[in-house]
Amino acid sequence: MAKRKVDTENRGFQTRWESEYMFTKVAGKPVCLLCGESVAVLKEYNLRRHYETKHADKNKNMDMEQRLQKAEELKRGLKSRQALFKKAKSQGQAAVKASFILAEEIAKSARPFTEGDFIKNCMIKVCDEVCPEKRQLFLNVSLSRNTIAERVDQLSINLKEQLVKKGKDFIAYSLAVGESTDISDIAQLSIFIRGVDSNLSVTEEFLALRPMHGTTTGHDLYEEVSRCVNEMELPWEKLVGLTTDGAPAMCGHRSGLVAKIREKMQEENATGELTAYHCIIHQEALCGKALKMEHVMSIITRTVNFIRAKGLNHRQFKAFLTELETEHGDLPYHTEVRWLSQGKVLQRCFELREEICLFLDSKGKDTTQLRDEMFLCEMAFLCDITSHLNAINLQLQGRDRVISDMYSTVKAFKTKLTLWETQMRKENLSHFPSCQTMKEKLSTSAFPSTQLADKIGMLAADFRRRFADFEAQKSRLELLGNPFAVDVESSPPNLQMELIDLQCNDALRAKYAAVGAAEFARFLPGTMPQLRIQAAQTLSMFGSTYLCEQLFSLMNLNKTSHRSRLTAEHLHSILRISSAQSLTPNIDELVEKMGHHQVSPSTSNK
Repeated sequence: MAKRKVDTENRGFQTRWESEYMFTKVAGKPVCLLCGESVAVLKEYNLRRHYETKHADKNKNMDMEQRLQKAEELKRGLKSRQALFKKAKSQGQAAVKASFILAEEIAKSARPFTEGDFIKNCMIKVCDEVCPEKRQLFLNVSLSRNTIAERVDQLSINLKEQLVKKGKDFIAYSLAVGESTDISDIAQLSIFIRGVDSNLSVTEEFLALRPMHGTTTGHDLYEEVSRCVNEMELPWEKLVGLTTDGAPAMCGHRSGLVAKIREKMQEENATGELTAYHCIIHQEALCGKALKMEHVMSIITRTVNFIRAKGLNHRQFKAFLTELETEHGDLPYHTEVRWLSQGKVLQRCFELREEICLFLDSKGKDTTQLRDEMFLCEMAFLCDITSHLNAINLQLQGRDRVISDMYSTVKAFKTKLTLWETQMRKENLSHFPSCQTMKEKLSTSAFPSTQLADKIGMLAADFRRRFADFEAQKSRLELLGNPFAVDVESSPPNLQMELIDLQCNDALRAKYAAVGAAEFARFLPGTMPQLRIQAAQTLSMFGSTYLCEQLFSLMNLNKTSHRSRLTAEHLHSILRISSAQSLTPNIDELVEKMGHHQVSPSTSNK
């Protein structure tokens, strides 16, 4: 015979029991109004036995009306206590949530953990003026250094858990890897992941920052990357691409990171081929070296350093420009690491070339080179071509960039270079305004158009050489960029039938025109599985290590000479929070996990 289950007997609480036995119903259970004890099973016998055993003597002289009044008073008291408890619990949870919110803001703004005490002190002072009766609520918010550090770690763990959960749905993913050194001379390896799920939604997030205390060989890098992939529980066969900063330890054919990961994929019997890229932005910056115009830049750098290096010279130069009422009031510095600064320095020096010569003359410096017409023509050309290179560099930067769009940008620039070379040979300077200015001011010598056209030809050749690996993937990239223009016959056999169906579908063609290439992939129907997989793989690929470089900037903002003892774990947590894009910490979930813990009031007014 089956055992009886009390819960299935639908026993109801009867109102008369309140006055007869001094019981009420709280959260589905009978609770004694006199002593607060609860009875496990809702049966009249159990309630009566409890009352007669423990409370019968206290209320034996009461009539029914008095018992009713007594029961109502006790019920009101119970409700009051419950409300007070709920309020206290609510206030405690609000205080904990506030500490999480402020910890997140402190991490995002690269502030030290001790800023929590300063913020609390400010809050208390504001509270004293605006709402002094709420002072205790603000005091209950714990913002000590240790609390902020703990909250930051909890927020980071929550973000990682979300990423791991998302990673289980990835049908394709790629990695971007970069390496740099922090203020303590510790090599830091940054890893980002870009994954695509079955709905073709892209997730681009920070994966890890790994400190490298010893060597940074290809094997060392591989060990750290492999550990990250395994921690995420990502299958190696779904890894599509690897984009690096181009260092030998990354790209070495035998023992580099790329080679090691390819070996690992072969061991795991992965069917796909790993596509490895050297960062497009790095490549574009390196192409500028092909111009071989360091002699021009060295003269400019020496001139700028003479003016800026000494405080007196700098002050006098600014006063000199103010006296002449020039458009610009100063010269910027040029730093080799900051690629875009070269264009700004060149542009400013070209615009202030006459004023600079006058100032150097007043200081007794030789300005023969700076006044030489050939040098000025080369400086004007370098100014214009650097401006064009900076423009494409800015186009390639940013988050959530689709590699097919980046390829199209580079392809367009190569076409522009061909046009500029042809026009330069004909002395058509439409796209070179500084050169146009110099040509008009030349006194005797002719503008060196042939020599400068050769420079453009050298730049174009270097672009073709450096971006040859992207040309090898041309058909794959164009398939995502414009599937309606792809030649079906030259496409892989497994895609041909689906491509014909796609190109003959007017509704999908209209959708492509409306939403663009990057978004269109989501609208590919389930009847085209091969095209969807191909789109997912291409969408997952990084075109550059921009995110890694951006992370290193954040790292340098956080780990400074004043915070050089910041631990690797705390630095990792801070960077995960500050670099998060599509993920946000679930603070409500974190507060709930802390249960009924209530932050104790601070003993100080800080």
